[in-house]
Amino acid sequence: MRQSYIVSYDVCDPKRLRKIFKAMRGYGDWLQLSVWQCELSRRELVELRRDLGQIIDPRVDQVLIIDIGSANGRGLSAIASLGRAYVPSERVAVVV
Repeated sequence: MRQSYIVSYDVCDPKRLRKIFKAMRGYGDWLQLSVWQCELSRRELVELRRDLGQIIDPRVDQVLIIDIGSANGRGLSAIASLGRAYVPSERVAVVV
């Protein structure tokens, strides 16, 4: 079962910040600045935590991973926006 997550990060070094951004592109949808919405399986969540953990400096950086519920249930409607509407993107798997 897939869960919806909000991932937010505060990374001090511009080089690590770029690496985090590139890593996140493979996991979810970029909402704004350092905020992403991801629909992940348990395995993907473990991989995300591993990948980000290898990039950050835990003494000065912070990554928050917030579980907002099932991807098929409340998770999709848990995000509300003011101003420009939030429109989740359609995720398409590409097999190579």
